[in-house]
Amino acid sequence: MHRSSSTPCLLPRAKDHLQQSDKSSPVEILGFSDHFAVVKPLVREITKAMRNGVDPTPTHGGLGGAYYFKNCQYENMAIVKPTDEEPYAPNNPKGFVGKALGQPGLKRSVRVGETGFREVAAYLLDRDHFANVPPTVLVKVTHSIFNINDGMNQEKQVSKIASLQKYIPHDFDASDHGTSSFPVAAVHRIGILDVRILNTDRHAGNLLVRKLDGIGRFGQVDLVPIDHGLCLPEDLENPYFEWINWPQASLPFSDDELEYINSLDPCRDADMLRRELPMIREACLRILVVCTIFLKQAAGFGLCLGEIGEMMSREFCGPEEEPSEFELICMEARSRVEESRSSSPSSDVKNAGDSNEDFQFDIDCEAKLDGPPLKMLDKDSRTVSFGCRNVRNLLSKLEESLEEGEEDGLTTTVVVDINTDPDAGEIAAMTTTLAKRSMLLKNMSLGEKSWRREIAMEKLGCMAGVSSGNRSVNEQLPSSCSFVKLSELSEGEWTQFLDIFQKLLYPAFENREPAGKQGPRNHRQRLGTSCQF
Repeated sequence: MHRSSSTPCLLPRAKDHLQQSDKSSPVEILGFSDHFAVVKPLVREITKAMRNGVDPTPTHGGLGGAYYFKNCQYENMAIVKPTDEEPYAPNNPKGFVGKALGQPGLKRSVRVGETGFREVAAYLLDRDHFANVPPTVLVKVTHSIFNINDGMNQEKQVSKIASLQKYIPHDFDASDHGTSSFPVAAVHRIGILDVRILNTDRHAGNLLVRKLDGIGRFGQVDLVPIDHGLCLPEDLENPYFEWINWPQASLPFSDDELEYINSLDPCRDADMLRRELPMIREACLRILVVCTIFLKQAAGFGLCLGEIGEMMSREFCGPEEEPSEFELICMEARSRVEESRSSSPSSDVKNAGDSNEDFQFDIDCEAKLDGPPLKMLDKDSRTVSFGCRNVRNLLSKLEESLEEGEEDGLTTTVVVDINTDPDAGEIAAMTTTLAKRSMLLKNMSLGEKSWRREIAMEKLGCMAGVSSGNRSVNEQLPSSCSFVKLSELSEGEWTQFLDIFQKLLYPAFENREPAGKQGPRNHRQRLGTSCQF
């Protein structure tokens, strides 16, 4: 692990911290945040049991090492996952050994040994316990039960850095229960969190189901999301949302949910994670920011949770993947940032109103992200902010939009009333450019991946009867590629990217086909993994 960005106990100059901590305690919480206060009584209870001879027990499921820590009554109180026993980590006890810490793991953009702090990040981001994520902290644990693969004496006490999550008693997980009985609010709240953190492994096995007892609660259940180690990847990955085809996801957000989404501030959340988890990488925080912005704008426009999940999820045909609508928007924004490098700011401003091909956004009008929380788009509003001025939205701009596919490219015809609105030419040019760019990107080859829309759709038609359910990592699924890397952008380019990204969202929402024309959602093929560790 990189010592310069690790926990305080791993810092080579953390002598003062070690002197202040209770060295006799077998479980030490790393960090002094108020967010972890709720876990301190739990740790004291576990510590008392360990000193009284109550040993933890290893779990049998999953791919990584995990242990149940108990109280003096031998009841499960917490689940602990050492960072060096993750899948592909050096001391993995279940045969998934082979990579050093810091190397790409189950997901290319989630490094080995770094899923633990992602578990903590999901808990910290679950403000007001909105999604019901169990309390989670990083700890230093000392015990002889932990696995070591170098032949050391297993009776020796070993200290490890691990994530500790409060154990939640439950009746079963979502794979063992009919999803139709799940509360709409619970599904929405978990989905909102998954979108924010770009959860790449939200399968039924990590949704715990608890029956609610009491008068008038017959048949009612509650959902508890766990296992967030594969969230906040360093690059845009293909998410996996188990709830995407559930009927609850097609229902609109409630007023309370919209109010919560509108109150989210991605920059404030990123700053909080920098303070609480100094080891987290900036690339992960960029994913949080761009996904939160997308969620806020999509919800404000009126999209439901299922539609948001669809826009973020890739379709796949056989071994090939093609970028999601969300990724296409990011690719277009990234492309425009790169185009701006070759043109001076003065020429961009001069040609912004005269260009009939590519609409250049004024760099001087970049949105500052250190201000108040971003506001959601108002679907009923007839104005939307573009740069330093407000223009009417595309509903009042476009009289007709016709797209005709040809063998050698795409011809896009946009008819606007340029006589009554001097800005119509710019909006038409922007819409035309986005459509052309999207089609051009779909016919390009990125690395070893080819994702032509026509070929993909033909194969998809042949696979209409194939289920896209959860698939285990043991089935050797092809590694997910990254179509756009946000981590490569400089600070200035990142700010410019976010400005352009937000301006492209409204046209993208407008150009989506109605749900009835897209066909049933369960016919859509998606690639995911089912990994519990």
